[in-house]
Amino acid sequence: MSERLRLMCVHAHPDDESSKGAATMAKYVDAGHEVLVVSCTGGERGDILNPRLKDDAHIVRDLAQVRREEMARAQEILGVGHTWLGFVDSGLPEGDPLPPLPEGCFALEPLEVTTEALVREIRRFRPHVVTTYDENGGYPHPDHVMCHDVSVAAFAAAGDPDRFPDAGAPWQPLKLYYNQTLSRARIEAFHEALVAEGRESPYAEWLERWERPERVVTTRVQCADWFDRRDDALRAHATQVDPEGAFFTVTREVQARVWPHEEYEAVASYVPIAEGEDDLFAGLPDVGAADAMATDRGLRLVHDTRVERAA
Repeated sequence: MSERLRLMCVHAHPDDESSKGAATMAKYVDAGHEVLVVSCTGGERGDILNPRLKDDAHIVRDLAQVRREEMARAQEILGVGHTWLGFVDSGLPEGDPLPPLPEGCFALEPLEVTTEALVREIRRFRPHVVTTYDENGGYPHPDHVMCHDVSVAAFAAAGDPDRFPDAGAPWQPLKLYYNQTLSRARIEAFHEALVAEGRESPYAEWLERWERPERVVTTRVQCADWFDRRDDALRAHATQVDPEGAFFTVTREVQARVWPHEEYEAVASYVPIAEGEDDLFAGLPDVGAADAMATDRGLRLVHDTRVERAA
Protein backbone atom coordinates (compact mmCIF):
# COMPACT_ATOMS: atom_id res chain seq x y z
CA MET A 1 0.00 0.00 0.00
CA SER A 2 1.68 3.20 -1.18
CA GLU A 3 1.50 6.65 0.36
CA ARG A 4 -1.17 9.26 -0.32
CA LEU A 5 -3.96 7.06 -1.59
CA ARG A 6 -7.25 8.87 -1.09
CA LEU A 7 -10.37 7.80 0.82
CA MET A 8 -13.73 9.61 0.74
CA CYS A 9 -16.30 8.82 3.45
CA VAL A 10 -19.82 10.06 2.65
CA HIS A 11 -22.15 10.62 5.60
CA ALA A 12 -25.61 12.02 6.14
CA HIS A 13 -25.01 14.25 9.18
CA PRO A 14 -22.15 15.61 11.29
CA ASP A 15 -21.45 12.96 13.99
CA ASP A 16 -22.09 10.03 11.64
CA GLU A 17 -18.43 10.08 10.60
CA SER A 18 -17.37 9.62 14.24
CA SER A 19 -19.61 6.62 14.92
CA LYS A 20 -19.04 4.84 11.59
CA GLY A 21 -15.49 4.11 10.52
CA ALA A 22 -13.72 6.82 12.53
CA ALA A 23 -10.92 4.57 13.78
CA THR A 24 -10.28 3.39 10.22
CA MET A 25 -10.03 6.99 9.04
CA ALA A 26 -7.61 7.94 11.83
CA LYS A 27 -5.47 4.90 11.02
CA TYR A 28 -5.19 5.88 7.38
CA VAL A 29 -4.45 9.52 8.22
CA ASP A 30 -1.60 8.40 10.46
CA ALA A 31 -0.30 6.17 7.64
CA GLY A 32 0.00 9.23 5.41
CA HIS A 33 -3.09 8.83 3.27
CA GLU A 34 -5.63 11.54 2.48
CA VAL A 35 -9.11 11.16 3.97
CA LEU A 36 -12.07 13.41 3.22
CA VAL A 37 -15.39 13.32 5.08
CA VAL A 38 -18.40 14.58 3.13
CA SER A 39 -21.38 15.64 5.28
CA CYS A 40 -24.47 15.73 3.07
CA THR A 41 -26.44 17.89 5.53
CA GLY A 42 -25.72 20.17 8.46
CA GLY A 43 -27.76 18.18 10.97
CA GLU A 44 -29.99 21.21 11.53
CA ARG A 45 -33.04 19.16 12.54
CA GLY A 46 -31.25 16.72 14.82
CA ASP A 47 -32.40 16.12 18.36
CA ILE A 48 -30.26 17.05 21.37
CA LEU A 49 -29.42 13.56 22.64
CA ASN A 50 -27.16 14.54 25.54
CA PRO A 51 -29.50 14.98 28.53
CA ARG A 52 -27.09 17.44 30.11
CA LEU A 53 -27.46 19.85 27.20
CA LYS A 54 -31.18 19.69 26.46
CA ASP A 55 -31.92 22.99 28.22
CA ASP A 56 -28.82 24.88 27.08
CA ALA A 57 -30.23 28.14 25.68
CA HIS A 58 -27.39 28.69 23.19
CA ILE A 59 -27.74 25.21 21.75
CA VAL A 60 -31.51 25.39 21.52
CA ARG A 61 -31.28 28.81 19.85
CA ASP A 62 -28.62 27.92 17.25
CA LEU A 63 -28.25 24.17 16.91
CA ALA A 64 -27.09 24.47 13.30
CA GLN A 65 -24.06 26.55 14.26
CA VAL A 66 -23.30 24.39 17.27
CA ARG A 67 -23.20 21.30 15.09
CA ARG A 68 -20.80 22.99 12.68
CA GLU A 69 -18.51 23.79 15.60
CA GLU A 70 -18.75 20.20 16.86
CA MET A 71 -17.85 18.91 13.41
CA ALA A 72 -14.80 21.16 13.27
CA ARG A 73 -13.57 19.71 16.59
CA ALA A 74 -14.15 16.13 15.44
CA GLN A 75 -12.36 16.85 12.16
CA GLU A 76 -9.34 18.17 14.04
CA ILE A 77 -9.25 15.12 16.32
CA LEU A 78 -9.40 12.65 13.43
CA GLY A 79 -7.05 14.64 11.20
CA VAL A 80 -9.34 14.35 8.18
CA GLY A 81 -10.44 16.84 5.57
CA HIS A 82 -14.08 17.82 5.55
CA THR A 83 -16.65 19.39 3.26
CA TRP A 84 -20.35 20.21 3.54
CA LEU A 85 -22.37 19.08 0.54
CA GLY A 86 -24.83 21.82 1.43
CA PHE A 87 -28.22 20.13 1.79
CA VAL A 88 -30.70 20.57 4.64
CA ASP A 89 -31.37 17.91 7.28
CA SER A 90 -34.71 16.15 6.75
CA GLY A 91 -35.28 15.29 10.41
CA LEU A 92 -36.52 11.90 11.56
CA PRO A 93 -40.30 11.76 11.11
CA GLU A 94 -42.20 10.24 14.03
CA GLY A 95 -45.86 9.35 14.54
CA ASP A 96 -48.53 7.12 13.05
CA PRO A 97 -49.10 8.01 10.32
CA LEU A 98 -45.70 9.58 9.71
CA PRO A 99 -45.83 13.28 8.94
CA PRO A 100 -44.58 14.52 5.56
CA LEU A 101 -40.95 15.50 5.26
CA PRO A 102 -40.26 19.26 5.31
CA GLU A 103 -40.13 21.01 1.96
CA GLY A 104 -36.62 21.55 0.62
CA CYS A 105 -34.97 18.87 2.75
CA PHE A 106 -32.20 16.54 1.53
CA ALA A 107 -34.41 13.46 1.24
CA LEU A 108 -36.81 15.28 -1.10
CA GLU A 109 -34.16 16.75 -3.39
CA PRO A 110 -34.14 15.31 -6.94
CA LEU A 111 -31.52 12.56 -7.15
CA GLU A 112 -29.98 14.28 -10.17
CA VAL A 113 -29.35 17.39 -8.04
CA THR A 114 -27.74 15.55 -5.13
CA THR A 115 -25.74 13.32 -7.47
CA GLU A 116 -24.28 16.29 -9.33
CA ALA A 117 -23.16 17.84 -6.05
CA LEU A 118 -21.32 14.69 -4.96
CA VAL A 119 -19.89 14.03 -8.42
CA ARG A 120 -18.41 17.52 -8.33
CA GLU A 121 -16.74 16.72 -5.00
CA ILE A 122 -15.48 13.33 -6.20
CA ARG A 123 -13.91 14.90 -9.27
CA ARG A 124 -12.29 17.59 -7.13
CA PHE A 125 -10.85 15.27 -4.44
CA ARG A 126 -10.29 12.24 -6.74
CA PRO A 127 -10.71 9.44 -4.19
CA HIS A 128 -9.55 5.93 -4.95
CA VAL A 129 -12.03 4.46 -2.43
CA VAL A 130 -15.48 5.65 -1.29
CA THR A 131 -17.47 4.48 1.75
CA THR A 132 -21.15 5.09 2.44
CA TYR A 133 -24.28 3.32 3.81
CA ASP A 134 -26.15 0.28 2.53
CA GLU A 135 -29.53 0.50 0.80
CA ASN A 136 -31.29 0.61 4.19
CA GLY A 137 -29.21 3.60 5.21
CA GLY A 138 -27.66 1.62 8.07
CA TYR A 139 -30.93 2.52 9.76
CA PRO A 140 -34.00 3.95 8.01
CA HIS A 141 -33.48 7.67 8.53
CA PRO A 142 -34.54 9.37 5.26
CA ASP A 143 -31.22 11.23 5.03
CA HIS A 144 -29.27 7.98 5.43
CA VAL A 145 -31.25 6.32 2.67
CA MET A 146 -30.71 9.34 0.41
CA CYS A 147 -27.00 9.31 1.34
CA HIS A 148 -26.84 5.75 0.03
CA ASP A 149 -28.74 6.62 -3.13
CA VAL A 150 -26.61 9.63 -3.99
CA SER A 151 -23.33 7.86 -3.16
CA VAL A 152 -24.09 4.89 -5.39
CA ALA A 153 -25.32 7.14 -8.20
CA ALA A 154 -22.28 9.42 -7.96
CA PHE A 155 -19.86 6.46 -7.87
CA ALA A 156 -21.34 5.31 -11.18
CA ALA A 157 -21.49 8.78 -12.76
CA ALA A 158 -18.21 10.38 -11.72
CA GLY A 159 -16.13 8.57 -14.32
CA ASP A 160 -18.58 9.12 -17.18
CA PRO A 161 -17.64 12.17 -19.30
CA ASP A 162 -21.22 12.42 -20.57
CA ARG A 163 -22.64 12.88 -17.06
CA PHE A 164 -22.42 16.32 -15.49
CA PRO A 165 -19.78 17.66 -17.93
CA ASP A 166 -19.61 20.97 -16.04
CA ALA A 167 -18.74 19.28 -12.73
CA GLY A 168 -15.05 18.68 -13.47
CA ALA A 169 -12.90 16.16 -15.30
CA PRO A 170 -14.12 12.54 -15.12
CA TRP A 171 -12.73 10.49 -12.24
CA GLN A 172 -13.75 6.92 -11.43
CA PRO A 173 -13.26 5.80 -7.81
CA LEU A 174 -11.95 2.25 -7.86
CA LYS A 175 -13.77 0.73 -4.86
CA LEU A 176 -17.09 1.34 -3.08
CA TYR A 177 -17.86 0.03 0.43
CA TYR A 178 -20.79 0.12 2.81
CA ASN A 179 -20.06 0.73 6.49
CA GLN A 180 -21.33 -2.18 8.61
CA THR A 181 -21.20 -0.80 12.13
CA LEU A 182 -24.07 -2.51 13.92
CA SER A 183 -24.03 -6.28 13.58
CA ARG A 184 -25.58 -8.81 15.93
CA ALA A 185 -22.19 -10.47 16.33
CA ARG A 186 -20.62 -7.22 17.57
CA ILE A 187 -23.42 -6.51 20.04
CA GLU A 188 -23.32 -10.12 21.30
CA ALA A 189 -19.56 -9.84 21.83
CA PHE A 190 -20.01 -6.68 23.91
CA HIS A 191 -22.92 -8.19 25.85
CA GLU A 192 -21.00 -11.37 26.69
CA ALA A 193 -17.93 -9.36 27.75
CA LEU A 194 -19.99 -7.30 30.20
CA VAL A 195 -21.73 -10.36 31.61
CA ALA A 196 -18.38 -12.11 32.05
CA GLU A 197 -17.23 -9.13 34.14
CA GLY A 198 -20.36 -9.42 36.29
CA ARG A 199 -21.70 -6.12 34.99
CA GLU A 200 -25.20 -5.28 33.83
CA SER A 201 -25.40 -5.17 30.06
CA PRO A 202 -27.54 -2.57 28.26
CA TYR A 203 -27.40 -4.80 25.20
CA ALA A 204 -29.61 -7.63 26.49
CA GLU A 205 -32.76 -5.78 25.49
CA TRP A 206 -31.25 -4.88 22.11
CA LEU A 207 -30.64 -8.56 21.38
CA GLU A 208 -34.12 -9.61 22.47
CA ARG A 209 -35.75 -7.32 19.91
CA TRP A 210 -33.06 -7.56 17.22
CA GLU A 211 -34.61 -7.39 13.75
CA ARG A 212 -31.81 -6.02 11.60
CA PRO A 213 -30.89 -8.23 8.64
CA GLU A 214 -27.39 -9.60 8.73
CA ARG A 215 -25.07 -8.25 6.04
CA VAL A 216 -22.12 -9.78 4.24
CA VAL A 217 -18.84 -8.51 5.71
CA THR A 218 -15.95 -8.66 3.25
CA THR A 219 -13.42 -6.44 5.00
CA ARG A 220 -12.27 -6.05 8.59
CA VAL A 221 -9.84 -3.21 9.23
CA GLN A 222 -7.83 -3.77 12.43
CA CYS A 223 -7.88 -0.39 14.16
CA ALA A 224 -8.08 -0.86 17.95
CA ASP A 225 -5.10 1.46 18.44
CA TRP A 226 -7.28 4.29 17.14
CA PHE A 227 -10.35 3.68 19.32
CA ASP A 228 -9.32 6.53 21.63
CA ARG A 229 -9.37 8.97 18.70
CA ARG A 230 -12.71 7.58 17.55
CA ASP A 231 -14.29 8.06 20.97
CA ASP A 232 -12.80 11.54 21.41
CA ALA A 233 -14.22 12.54 18.02
CA LEU A 234 -17.62 11.19 18.95
CA ARG A 235 -17.61 13.07 22.24
CA ALA A 236 -16.80 16.24 20.30
CA HIS A 237 -20.36 15.98 18.96
CA ALA A 238 -21.55 16.74 22.48
CA THR A 239 -25.16 17.42 21.52
CA GLN A 240 -25.47 14.06 19.80
CA VAL A 241 -24.10 11.57 22.30
CA ASP A 242 -24.75 10.76 25.94
CA PRO A 243 -21.32 10.25 27.54
CA GLU A 244 -22.98 7.84 29.98
CA GLY A 245 -24.80 5.97 27.22
CA ALA A 246 -24.52 2.41 25.95
CA PHE A 247 -21.82 3.21 23.39
CA PHE A 248 -19.30 3.90 26.17
CA THR A 249 -20.33 1.03 28.47
CA VAL A 250 -17.67 -1.35 27.17
CA THR A 251 -14.16 -0.15 27.93
CA ARG A 252 -11.78 0.43 25.06
CA GLU A 253 -9.53 -2.30 26.47
CA VAL A 254 -12.34 -4.84 26.28
CA GLN A 255 -13.36 -3.65 22.82
CA ALA A 256 -9.77 -4.05 21.64
CA ARG A 257 -9.84 -7.64 22.89
CA VAL A 258 -13.24 -8.80 21.65
CA TRP A 259 -13.85 -6.58 18.59
CA PRO A 260 -10.63 -4.85 17.48
CA HIS A 261 -11.76 -3.98 13.96
CA GLU A 262 -14.28 -2.02 11.92
CA GLU A 263 -16.30 -3.85 9.29
CA TYR A 264 -17.17 -3.06 5.69
CA GLU A 265 -19.08 -4.62 2.82
CA ALA A 266 -17.37 -4.35 -0.57
CA VAL A 267 -20.05 -3.40 -3.07
CA ALA A 268 -18.34 -2.43 -6.32
CA SER A 269 -14.69 -2.63 -7.27
CA TYR A 270 -12.46 -2.37 -10.31
CA VAL A 271 -9.91 -4.64 -8.62
CA PRO A 272 -10.59 -8.11 -7.15
CA ILE A 273 -11.78 -8.35 -3.53
CA ALA A 274 -9.71 -10.99 -1.77
CA GLU A 275 -11.24 -13.28 0.84
CA GLY A 276 -10.44 -12.03 4.33
CA GLU A 277 -9.58 -8.53 3.13
CA ASP A 278 -8.24 -6.27 5.91
CA ASP A 279 -7.53 -3.02 4.05
CA LEU A 280 -9.86 -0.72 2.09
CA PHE A 281 -6.96 0.01 -0.27
CA ALA A 282 -6.17 -3.70 -0.83
CA GLY A 283 -5.57 -4.63 -4.44
CA LEU A 284 -4.82 -1.09 -5.59
CA PRO A 285 -1.49 -0.35 -7.27
CA ASP A 286 0.71 2.60 -6.37
CA VAL A 287 -0.78 6.07 -6.58
CA GLY A 288 0.38 6.79 -10.12
CA ALA A 289 -1.05 3.55 -11.48
CA ALA A 290 -4.24 3.95 -9.44
CA ASP A 291 -4.68 7.47 -10.83
CA ALA A 292 -4.24 6.12 -14.35
CA MET A 293 -6.90 3.47 -13.70
CA ALA A 294 -9.32 6.10 -12.42
CA THR A 295 -9.11 8.01 -15.70
CA ASP A 296 -9.16 4.94 -18.00
CA ARG A 297 -12.30 5.06 -20.16
CA GLY A 298 -12.10 1.29 -20.70
CA LEU A 299 -12.21 0.37 -17.00
CA ARG A 300 -14.58 -2.48 -16.12
CA LEU A 301 -16.00 -3.61 -12.77
CA VAL A 302 -14.80 -6.97 -11.52
CA HIS A 303 -16.88 -7.02 -8.31
CA ASP A 304 -20.43 -5.69 -8.16
CA THR A 305 -22.83 -7.08 -5.56
CA ARG A 306 -25.42 -4.49 -6.60
CA VAL A 307 -25.91 -6.53 -9.76
CA GLU A 308 -25.93 -9.81 -7.84
CA ARG A 309 -28.49 -8.47 -5.37
CA ALA A 310 -30.78 -7.27 -8.15
CA ALA A 311 -30.60 -10.54 -10.11
